[in-house]
Amino acid sequence: MGGEKNTARETVGEEPLSPCSRLFNSPDFNCAIIVIMGCKVKGNPPAIIDGLKHTLVNHPRFSSILIQEMNNGKKGKPSWVRTEVRVEDHVIVPDIDPNIENPDQYLEDYISKLTTVPMDFSKPLWEIHLLCLKTSNAESIGLLKIHHSLGDGMSLMSLFLACTRKTSDPEALPTVSVQRKQFGPSSYNGFFNKIWWLFVGLWFILRLVFNTFVDVLMFALTICFLRDTETPLLAKPGTELVPKRFVHRIISFDDVKLVKNAMKLTVNDVLLGVTQAGLSRYLSRRYDQEATPKSKESMRKFRLRSAIMINLRPNTGIEALADMMAKKSKCRWGNLFGYILLPFSVGLETDPLEYVRRAKVTVDRKKHSLEAVFSMAFFKLILKVLGLKASVVLVRKVIHNTTLTFSNVVGPKEEITFHGHPLSYIAPSVFGHPHALTVHFQSYEKKVIISVTADPTVIPDPHKMCDDFVESLKLIKSSVLERGLYEMEV
Repeated sequence: MGGEKNTARETVGEEPLSPCSRLFNSPDFNCAIIVIMGCKVKGNPPAIIDGLKHTLVNHPRFSSILIQEMNNGKKGKPSWVRTEVRVEDHVIVPDIDPNIENPDQYLEDYISKLTTVPMDFSKPLWEIHLLCLKTSNAESIGLLKIHHSLGDGMSLMSLFLACTRKTSDPEALPTVSVQRKQFGPSSYNGFFNKIWWLFVGLWFILRLVFNTFVDVLMFALTICFLRDTETPLLAKPGTELVPKRFVHRIISFDDVKLVKNAMKLTVNDVLLGVTQAGLSRYLSRRYDQEATPKSKESMRKFRLRSAIMINLRPNTGIEALADMMAKKSKCRWGNLFGYILLPFSVGLETDPLEYVRRAKVTVDRKKHSLEAVFSMAFFKLILKVLGLKASVVLVRKVIHNTTLTFSNVVGPKEEITFHGHPLSYIAPSVFGHPHALTVHFQSYEKKVIISVTADPTVIPDPHKMCDDFVESLKLIKSSVLERGLYEMEV
């Protein structure tokens, strides 16, 4: 899978790793991102290789190797060093029997094995696997594997999209929705109006301070001893070393928007509600199978949380990244993130809409908290004062004491092409962290792709969990339609 080792280095381009990248480069927290690309046409490796030569390898991180200089027999700080990149060494095309009996299962097994193969640190830490394999949703498959030290998930997803173009217009970049935040009215004219918004502003500040204090306290308790309830979803020691299973389902984005508009929510609210409903269904079935009715009855009392990584760096637009790769210019890049602990409400509800209502309450509260900023500052302080090992131990304790990783990324509004390959779906996920379950939602065109990454020793039936998410959305949508809450989107 490797190739010729690169020896030509530009020492002038040496750049130290950011604190967050050093964390991901630790042997005890060795994370990587996988992006599954379902293509609508048969794979064309030469076209992919030629396209990568003009895009991805022009990014400094994707044309740098990670080195760690020795200083008096001791390891120094790691840094990025620019190198010559031979794209062919990063593109893997396995030989696959065209008459394979179960291509979907083959793909799942292939990705699972891929999670056990370490990255080759003698070359830039990325690779792409091109599988000439027709599955139920694609004519061929591309697998992009990237070490997490190269960047945070949002930045890497933006970079991937900057390498694509609209299928309808080969020269145009994809269109991605940007949520604009606005606080307060457009006009403050009038004395009483100003007084009113002064009180609103003071209430906002008090609420922000209180929520942040509570969240930081809970974060500290989680580091010390506060662990989630023991459920069939909680990871076992060493779960990060177990080969993961990657499965996904595709649902209608229009169905998500229908619920969003009817209940005056955000897409995040709806997807979190669907996740809570799906996990409730899954846990209920597991407890029935394990004949533990008391656990099923007490699900509402469970402490079940997600450690969510929040990108704190303003996201670089795909236009800036595309210009950077075309002109080899510079733009903002790097890992800069904090963690928030997002509680999940589980338990069987007679009203499916209750899951979404509770999700909105949770999300609205987290929006009025600086938990992510404080957690980032805390870990940077620990890294500076006590060193990398102490920082890794604390991050691992936060993840070990929570249940799952949850994320949602906005994708292109229209069909896109990756170097001559129109994509039917995009399914990114992450592995290498000590969670047994990762749930990721990715919007694309009029679809939302639900990706579940699971430790099979803890969650032996991830396909059923995906089906629970799909069924939960159907039930929530049906409840909206039955009550006549649906409103046409404008």
